[in-house]
Amino acid sequence: MADNQVEIKLIALDMDGTLLTNKHEITEDTRLAIKEAREKGVKVVLSTGRSYKNCHGHADALGLDSYLVTVNGSEIWDESRNLVKRTVMKPEYIEWMWGLAQQYQTAFWAINTEETWRNDMPKDLYEAEWMKFGFNIADVEIRETIYNKLKEKDEFEISNSAPDNLEVNCRGINKARGLELVCGRLGIELKNVMAVGDSLNDMVMIKEAGIGVAMGNAQETLKKEADWITSSNEDDGVAKAIRKWVLTEA
Repeated sequence: MADNQVEIKLIALDMDGTLLTNKHEITEDTRLAIKEAREKGVKVVLSTGRSYKNCHGHADALGLDSYLVTVNGSEIWDESRNLVKRTVMKPEYIEWMWGLAQQYQTAFWAINTEETWRNDMPKDLYEAEWMKFGFNIADVEIRETIYNKLKEKDEFEISNSAPDNLEVNCRGINKARGLELVCGRLGIELKNVMAVGDSLNDMVMIKEAGIGVAMGNAQETLKKEADWITSSNEDDGVAKAIRKWVLTEA
């Protein structure tokens, strides 16, 4: 469990449902808490399922000059926004998952190095470098069926960013492994990291960080594994976690 005496040197923040409100905004109190943590010398890293294209604007708006962990750890970017590492998925796997989405008539999205595709795909899947495929599936039985088919392949890291979706990355790729690489380059141990998130794609980093914080709006499975539960993304949960564990306020 969390130790109040642990010195936090790096804060890893999920974005959707965590850093961002439901309107995809960052509150002033959260901005201020992040600013105060950075002034104290603490690194703040966005660790997200989003692509670089869809997250670096928020990092820039916060004035962050640290690493970015994107696409659930498929890409790592340094302080100068140079690519450090990228892990791509075989295009035939993307084609197979697209086939599943069509077979079961589910909504889907897929991220390659150029853009995020939603409910549509390019004519030639083999021209791009793909990193993630996601299914939006409201029907529980269909979601379980597709999950089991993915599991049988034994080639994927399967998580979610909301209770009704599935996110699929290459096996062994997750936010914790991305943070491990970042920490290694910065000379920081995972025990000196506070990770904050709300969904299953945050699970491994929540469990491995020195302090794992679940949002008040987090999935129950994640809350059970967290060291501490903060308030929701609509109620400055990130700011409260930073003030408690990093800025040592009650």
